[in-house]
Amino acid sequence: MSFDTRDPGLQPERTTLAWRRTLISLVVVDLFIWRRWLSSPSTTPHVPGWPGLDYEGICALMAAAATIVWGCAVWVRSRELHAGNTAAPAWLMMVSTAAVLGLGASAIAAIALGG
Repeated sequence: MSFDTRDPGLQPERTTLAWRRTLISLVVVDLFIWRRWLSSPSTTPHVPGWPGLDYEGICALMAAAATIVWGCAVWVRSRELHAGNTAAPAWLMMVSTAAVLGLGASAIAAIALGG
């Protein structure tokens, strides 16, 4: 059995929808992190050399970057599924996993720093 093609019983539309649902949930987490950062008083220490940017702001920027990376991975995977029935490349799975882990770490750090 070749691992280059997907199982013909799997529906590409369902896979694309699952990736998009994950993207929507990441955007929601991202918005919560941004809301927490923008509504919190500036009592957390600022990053040296970056006036006005505190550590919660760094968490918000990391969350936004992770969401953008995941959005690009969803776009690439959707195009691949519409073009054919090939399996996801390993690099795409690693990038998307890193983005989800980065967003999770950002959410945990934002909660811990927010007190």
